[in-house]
Amino acid sequence: MSIHVRHAESTAVITIDRPHKLNALDYTTIDELSAWLDDATTDDAIRSIILTGSGDRAFSAGADISCLAQSIETGTTHALQEIVARGQGLTRRIEQFPKPIIAAVNGLAYGGGCEIVEAAHLAVAADHATFAKPEIALGFPPPFGGSQRLPRHIGRKRALEMILTGDAVDARRAYEMGLVNHVVPATELLAAALELAVRIERHAPTAVHACLAAVTRGINLSIDEGLAVEAAWFATTVPTAGVRRGLDGFLGRRAVTVE
Repeated sequence: MSIHVRHAESTAVITIDRPHKLNALDYTTIDELSAWLDDATTDDAIRSIILTGSGDRAFSAGADISCLAQSIETGTTHALQEIVARGQGLTRRIEQFPKPIIAAVNGLAYGGGCEIVEAAHLAVAADHATFAKPEIALGFPPPFGGSQRLPRHIGRKRALEMILTGDAVDARRAYEMGLVNHVVPATELLAAALELAVRIERHAPTAVHACLAAVTRGINLSIDEGLAVEAAWFATTVPTAGVRRGLDGFLGRRAVTVE
């Protein structure tokens, strides 16, 4: 197995376990991650997911170049199917996942590794982490969705500087640009990611799912289309137990305060 999964109560911690390859994403690893996410979608015992890398050097160095080279050698059709469809499928799965996925970036996040961070709903980085888009040095643009998500996260000009130069940025700069939510000492990384998960999990899962879907699906639409998406997801929560508990709790606290 190229991934390792452990459970911290209702949070699943997934570790990309290829430290000898700086946790590079070969096809087996991508397929295992995708399959595990498919299974976790309907597992009610899992409320949130933390995704990290093995060791302290790398979150993920990106796509395994030996795999890419073999696919490219066989021609465009194979390369599109084996590289682009597979990589975009994984990052789309992460982005659209109905439960929060938090990237815990424990080292370098290059290429496909950076694209996973972009697709994740939230990200916490160790203070020694670095981020880069080095695909241009191989002669092609980011193929796992990075040419589209990164500009949406950090702005066109900052994204283009990373994509066109291939130069790395450190964790503090990634935070300033909005690529990660928090930067913490490496020894506190998983604890910080778990604490963030707990803060989310205190809310009703139906509300969390609706919030994730409304933002993810609406962010690239016009404001009017986005507002329609927001209204539709609000409507799904109206009859839920989460709304009833939330309103009853608020009104009960208010009554006590008034008295």
